[in-house]
Amino acid sequence: MTLTRIGGAPRPTAGALRLVEASTAWPTSIDIAGYMRQMERLCPYLAQSLERGHTSWTVYEAAGSAAEVEAELFHAGVQAAERLRPLVGRPQGFLRCENVVVLGEVARARHRDLVAWPHWVLKHLYGPVGIMFGKFFAGQEETTRSGGRIPVSPVSFLPVRAAVRRRDPRFLGATPRLAAALAASEDDGRDVFEYLPYDWTEIRAWAKRFRLPKPSSISEAR
Repeated sequence: MTLTRIGGAPRPTAGALRLVEASTAWPTSIDIAGYMRQMERLCPYLAQSLERGHTSWTVYEAAGSAAEVEAELFHAGVQAAERLRPLVGRPQGFLRCENVVVLGEVARARHRDLVAWPHWVLKHLYGPVGIMFGKFFAGQEETTRSGGRIPVSPVSFLPVRAAVRRRDPRFLGATPRLAAALAASEDDGRDVFEYLPYDWTEIRAWAKRFRLPKPSSISEAR
């Protein structure tokens, strides 16, 4: 995948993710109402965000090879982050959350592999400007850092939200440099791709400079 600008020109892998629903508060293609009610226990801001319509979902279906889907998922994450950035500084901007959902057989069979690298790159690109990325996997049972049960997600998705600087760095114990960058983050309007290539393969290679944590730790940034 090649990006000539953020969110920009046509991409060789465009079409690997088929858009099902675009940025809607209550998607009809997936059943997430019950899951959201359960998640309100874990997220102190979710109930307010839902009440004000500040949580949105963009739903895709995987329609290409695993490599193509991975590249397009990264691009979808970039689009979500760039939609979010101008909203964060507005009143109640901290309640904004964009969720990128991936459906389809390819996504279900290899959802961890498909999501891991886009998530890893995106959180390093956008952490310094105060945008937090997480990841959840369909049907996956997981626990909180304190050992509590996390509700099982019905879909695989990347949540994208404003960082809470006093709270979120503690979720990044395996990546202390990123935790420090997030704690001191400030969005000055910079182009996060200014000094980077726009080809996904090259961006993925760039991200390898950051020490990839063990698989059980990659999903820590929720």
